[in-house]
Amino acid sequence: MSAEPLAGGKLVLDHPAEAVARLTISNPKRRNALDHEILNALAEAMPDLDRGIEIRCVVITGMGEVFSAGYDIAGIPEETFAEEAEALVAHPFHAAMEAVSAHPYPVLAAINGHCLGGGLELAIRCDLRLCAMGAKLGMPPAKLGLIYGHTGLQKFIDVIGVARTKELFLTGRNLSAPRAMAIGLVNDTVLDEKLADAAVELAAEVAGNAPLSLKGNKHAIDTLSSGAALTPERERELIELRRSCFSSEDFREGIRAFAEKRKPAWRGR
Repeated sequence: MSAEPLAGGKLVLDHPAEAVARLTISNPKRRNALDHEILNALAEAMPDLDRGIEIRCVVITGMGEVFSAGYDIAGIPEETFAEEAEALVAHPFHAAMEAVSAHPYPVLAAINGHCLGGGLELAIRCDLRLCAMGAKLGMPPAKLGLIYGHTGLQKFIDVIGVARTKELFLTGRNLSAPRAMAIGLVNDTVLDEKLADAAVELAAEVAGNAPLSLKGNKHAIDTLSSGAALTPERERELIELRRSCFSSEDFREGIRAFAEKRKPAWRGR
C-alpha cells in the first residue's frame, strides 16, 4: 500500500482498501493544525479523487493522537495578524471545506483524537463521522474572540440543530465522544486503538455498495437538506434521478447478485 505525500508531507494519500482513498493530516508539531499548505492540498485533492467508480469512499483522518486542532493562526505575527488570520479563514479554509462538501461520493471522518475548531468543521463537512472514545470535540471561538463564519455555522445547524449549535458555540466546552454521539455530532464511537481499522472497514463497506446509489442518494439528501425551496424543477430532477436507476445495469446486477448470494460487480452505469 503506497502512500503519496501532499503539501510537503503534511497531507498523505493512500488507498487502504478497494475503492477507498484515505487522506491523513500529518502536521504533528502543530497538533495537525490546518495551515495554507494543508488546506490548499485538501482543496486540490478532493476533486482529483473524483475518479468515477475507481474511488467510492474517501476517509479523512489525522496522524498520531490528534485529528486536528483547527486553524493554524498561532504563528501569525502581531503586526499582520488581522489580515493574515482573515485571509486564512476566508480563502483556503473555505475552499477546502467546500471541496469536501462537494465531493460526489461519501466522505468519512475518522476522528482519531482531539478535534477542535476548524478541525471539527472539517469533520462535520464529511457525510459520516467515526470517533475514537478518547477524543474531545469542541468549538472554541467564544474563548478566542472569534465570530464564526455563517457557512460553517449552517453546517452545524444542519447536523445537530439550532439548540445544540448554540450550546457548542456559546459555551466553548469540549465534548466527550459519547456526548458528541448523543447529540448527533458523530455517528458512532470505537476504542481509540481500533479507530483506524474500524474506519477502513466502514469505508470499505460503504464503497462496496452501488456507485449510482451512493452518488444519487447523497445528492438527493444534500438537495433536500440544503434549506433551499424544493422548486418544481428540483423536484423533477430528483424524480428523474430515481427513475434513472431502474434502467441502469447496476440495478439489474444488484438484483441478480442478491438472488445469487454473491458480491455484485458494479459498473457505475
